[in-house]
This record gives sequence, structure tokens and C-alpha cells, in this order.
Amino acid sequence: MGKAAPEGIGIRWPAEADDAAFLQRVTQWQAALGSLAWCRTEVLGTAAGRIFRIRLRTSAFVRLADRFDTLGLRSRLGRRDRRSGDDLLLLETWVALLAAPVRIDFADLEELQAHLRIRCNIARAAKKTALAFKTSDAAERPAAFWHDEPDVGFLLQPDAGLVDALVAATQPERTGRLYDFSCYRATEYVILLGIAQEARVSAPRLHAALEHQARRACIKSGLFHEVFLTEYGTPEAPVPSRYYVPGDRVWFKNPDEPSSNASGYEGSWVIYLGGGRFSNFWKRDAPYTLHGKALEVYHWRHGAYLDARAEMQMDEARVEAHVARTRQDPVQRRRVLRQMGRLRDPMGVYAQGGCIDASREFPRQLCDIRLPALAAGRAGALRPSGVDDSPVDTEEHLGVPALAD
Repeated sequence: MGKAAPEGIGIRWPAEADDAAFLQRVTQWQAALGSLAWCRTEVLGTAAGRIFRIRLRTSAFVRLADRFDTLGLRSRLGRRDRRSGDDLLLLETWVALLAAPVRIDFADLEELQAHLRIRCNIARAAKKTALAFKTSDAAERPAAFWHDEPDVGFLLQPDAGLVDALVAATQPERTGRLYDFSCYRATEYVILLGIAQEARVSAPRLHAALEHQARRACIKSGLFHEVFLTEYGTPEAPVPSRYYVPGDRVWFKNPDEPSSNASGYEGSWVIYLGGGRFSNFWKRDAPYTLHGKALEVYHWRHGAYLDARAEMQMDEARVEAHVARTRQDPVQRRRVLRQMGRLRDPMGVYAQGGCIDASREFPRQLCDIRLPALAAGRAGALRPSGVDDSPVDTEEHLGVPALAD
């Protein structure tokens, strides 16, 4: 994907705006973020009109994200900037976008600013999310906010707010307990929370529509992907293996076929938190590094077993013991990371591939979100729209080169 130099982001030039005023607004915003000295800008002519491109200068790219490695970006920024907490997360997210291997375009400056806030919302929410992992049991949600509609799923209670309901389901401080999710469904809740938090402030009509939809129908699985997400990267043009932006949704495939038959262990969906860490919804105080996640997924093969009903189960304690031993063996560690760092195999193939995916998923611009029409009649019915509501094929995004050791 892309070239050796970053392509950054593009902002569509306002058709009837004063050019000088537009450039001043963008420049002042960049200066407030503290990135102005690192940026290179230019105006591109396209069939759809002018695009104002912003990307990292070559010197800044080499210092901050050389070869599209953003896993260490936060620490590199921290050595040059005194920001911390949310301010540093925002700066990290912005600079990571400036290092994009293929240009990401936005309808206007406001959409770019909202996108950055949404990504930060998602990363913060994912860091706070803690769930119970019982993929074979009936799922639950806090009854004050959700009700389970047969054959439909969990719908928002009439008097509940969407943001509060999503927080209650994912962050145990709100209710005092953990709720059962698959990692895939959990990422949907976290992403929708990030979008809803921003829409409540900057796009109230969209927020109202999201709440109305959540009371009548579940947007999930394949439909969620189509409505809310953009996929970045393809098997033919994979995203560089160490390029991640806070708020990305990422898939790690289990390349071992027998253990992938254990429910919930086909692979792992996570959110990139920034700072070189990925979400761990089951142990939120122990987020994964890229290497840590790869080692865990690799050793699922050593924790899988058949129970008395001949169903594949996972012994997490055995997995943790194997991971600990591999960490202490430099030769074995390098071998495993080299294997797991390969492009993952296509759907249904278990050959020489690793666990790394070719693509990342991130929220669409607010102006591009089109909610499916609700059909008249019972709750949960969506008017046909040509969008497949089957689960997203978790194996249709291929992988990346070897993990650097």
C-alpha cells in the first residue's frame, strides 16, 4: 500500500470560500495542535475539485514514523512535546494520520476535526471497557438501558440515552458488573459510543437518528461494517504491518485450524489504543502490545482441548504458561513472531500465514453515515437496502510482513 513517503490527509477545498480565510483557519488549527513545523502542504487538482493535502515532511516522518511505524509514535512525540493524557492522544492521532501511506480525504475541516475526536473517543472508551467472555452463553445487557427482543437483539429502552446505555454495557463502573460480549460485538459498541459522543455535540440530528434506530433495530455484524466503517487496505495492497492509528479496529487471525474451532478463538478483534497498545477487554489493565497479542494467539493451539461433549474449549492458564515460557526463550520468541508476522491466509485457508491483517477499519465521516430505513411493523425489521446483514467475514482482510523483533 502506498509509497515510501507518507500521503497524509486531504481536505476538500470549499467551493465558494475565501481562499485566504480557508488557509488561515487550517493553519491556525494546525498551530494549535503543535504540528505546523512538521507539516508539508500542497493543493491538488482532482476531477472532483481541489484538495488541500497535509502530510509529514520527510524529516519529520523519518524522526516520528519511519517506514510507517506508528507503534512508538507516542513516546517519540513525548520526547518533543510536554503534552500528556487526552492532549497527547489527540496529537498522536493527528500525526499518525499525517503519516498515512495512502491519502485519506475529508469533506471539510469540520469533518476532519470530528474524525479526530471520534478516534480519541473510541480509544478512550476501549481502554475503559471490561467485559465477561462467555461466547457460548446467552448475552446480557443492563436491563435499565436495554431489552432483548427475540430474533432481533438488544434494543435501547424508551427512556434511555444511547451514550449512557453504551457506557453502562461496557464500563463496569456504571453498573458494578461485567456483561457478556464477543470481542466483535464489543468493538461495535465501543465504536458506536465514540460516534454517538461526537454526534451528540456536533451533529444532533444524526445523534437523534441513532437513538431512534437503536430503539427499533440492531445495526450489527455486516450491516454495522457497511453503515459505520471504512476499510483501509486490501490483500493486494496491505497496510504496513506497524502502521496503526488510535481508534482503528484490527483483526488478528488464529492461523491454527484445530484451535480456531473453539468458540471465540477464531481470531481476535481489538481497538488500537495508541502508545503501542491494543485493547484487552477481558483484562483492561493489561493491554496488549503487538508482540504480546501475536504470542497469545499463537499459543491458543496449546490451550485447546475437547471437553466431555467433544466440543473444543480453551485452557487460558495453559496458554499463559506457554506465552511466559516463549517470552523467556529468545530463539523461540523470534521464531514465533516471525511466523505470526506474516500475512494471514485467506478465508478457510490454514497454511503458512500468520495472524496480521492487511486492513484497518475506522469510522466513516459523519456526513457519510446513512442509516438503513426502518420497515413498518415489528421492531428490528429493516427495509431491504442491498446491504448484507450477515456477519462480517473476519477472514476477508489479509495480513502484513513479519513482526519486527
